[in-house]
Amino acid sequence: MGMGMTHGDISRRGLLGGAVAVAAATATGIATPTAASARPRGEVPPLWREFVHTPFTHPQIPYVGRAGYRGGAARLPRRPVVADVTAYGAVADGTTDSAPAINRAIAAAGRAGGGTVLVPPGTFRIDGLIRIGYDDVVLRGAGSDRTTLYATKNLTELIGVYGSRYGGDKSAWSWAGGLIWLAPTARWDSLVAAVRARTWPFEGWTGNKRDEWETLTTVSPAEQGSWTVTVADARRLRAGQLVLLRLADDAGHTLLQHMAGGGPGPEAYSWDDKTKLTSYVPYEWPVRIARVAGRKVTFERPLPLDVRPEWDPRLTTHVRALTGAGVEGLTLQAIETPQSPHLLDKGYNGVVFQCAYDCWADDVVVRHVDNGFGLVAASSCTLRRTRVAGRGSHHPYFCREGSHDNLIEDFTIERRTVPAPANTQLHGINVEGLSSYNVWSRGEMRMGTFDSHRGLPFANVRTDITVENNGRHGGDASAGPLFGARFTHWNIRVTNGRAGLMKINGLAPRSATVGLNEVTEFDQIDVPDFTGDLHSRLELYRTTDVVRPRNLYEAQREL
Repeated sequence: MGMGMTHGDISRRGLLGGAVAVAAATATGIATPTAASARPRGEVPPLWREFVHTPFTHPQIPYVGRAGYRGGAARLPRRPVVADVTAYGAVADGTTDSAPAINRAIAAAGRAGGGTVLVPPGTFRIDGLIRIGYDDVVLRGAGSDRTTLYATKNLTELIGVYGSRYGGDKSAWSWAGGLIWLAPTARWDSLVAAVRARTWPFEGWTGNKRDEWETLTTVSPAEQGSWTVTVADARRLRAGQLVLLRLADDAGHTLLQHMAGGGPGPEAYSWDDKTKLTSYVPYEWPVRIARVAGRKVTFERPLPLDVRPEWDPRLTTHVRALTGAGVEGLTLQAIETPQSPHLLDKGYNGVVFQCAYDCWADDVVVRHVDNGFGLVAASSCTLRRTRVAGRGSHHPYFCREGSHDNLIEDFTIERRTVPAPANTQLHGINVEGLSSYNVWSRGEMRMGTFDSHRGLPFANVRTDITVENNGRHGGDASAGPLFGARFTHWNIRVTNGRAGLMKINGLAPRSATVGLNEVTEFDQIDVPDFTGDLHSRLELYRTTDVVRPRNLYEAQREL
């Protein structure tokens, strides 16, 4: 569905009828009467047959068919070229500092109202970071195999020591900031000022002063999966507007319990001492309005959670998001230095999206980085054809601080080119901090793991991925549970047979593990956070034929 068509334009009968038809075609492998001889091998799990009847409210599988830029648009925009970095002084000689010239070209494109900033083939040295803080500005190289930005300095040198809010000598550059940094200018300015003042800048959608953001209207009760809600006053709302749905928790932590699937286990869990987790609440979900009709407001995506009066639901303003910006067709290579000990990263980081909505990266490689690609309070972004390579990294991909509805597809984590130094850590594809409805699709992970850093991430999907499962997850005890409800691992091929964080039916509440080869427990072994029946599902385990549909995200797109 494009922006010109909302969910309200499609009848539920038509939608579900189409879903059943897709499931039937998938189950038989017959797209046309002549396709019977080409029927694919594999089985359709009962979970898929259930899902097509309740796609927005299934208890174990989240609906992620609208994840990514503009609801999962197949094509990213091609904006006209408005600046060439060489015209602003950049030189592809590998020795001249071209960062100021590249940033001048980006600023010129921003003043022009957007467009593409072209970086020709060659190697451009950058002694500073590259900032994209303007809507609709795209930094485009000639291809990741032809254009290289060679970064010589780290974020500690360029900005300062970014200490942890939890004290000690931990470096927050271990999970924040990039040498290509996409963030709105106001957000960037406040963060840099806080780092230099040695204070902690909250990185979410409303910054440090959450209570100062303006309420647009309150929201009536609604169920998870609803596309339309009723508001008290719609006069300040319009189609195309980006708003923030905020849900606060109550004294009994019933919102956190709901994120965990509800029931006796979450009710018995100790929430009050999980101070890091509770600092992430209120839950903040940015979403674009598709239609306003009277007091009825239809969103571009269905509700991620129930909306209940006890959580004081409201639509509010937020930090101004960066929209329509992208990075394409280049390699960011940091000067090769040894990987730092765990949590002492200097900040040789790759590409980070912060307070970004409807932004993207395409055909981008990062090499010799501490942390590869980051999503920090970023939503509805697409990372396509990205690759992490070189000497090994702490977080190849991180997704944190309330990042939602993002799509990472056709991604690769290469094997490290040098042995890991002592006391370093490798995670993999990370998700944490109440982040939800994110998708990792069609991946090749030659090292790492499916990392949850606790913080109750929920309703995330990993699908059609091959992984050498040799990383370890992280997460402070104060961040609470590893998983919330409706995590799904679908068609996962583990090359070294390690079960940890792949086979999650014994760990994640109301989750689904479907189409996994035989694995066994070794190395890091976790116990469930919640007691009692987790109501999780394991289907087509030890399968030798690929599960049908092969890719859960793509199949949901077809519904």
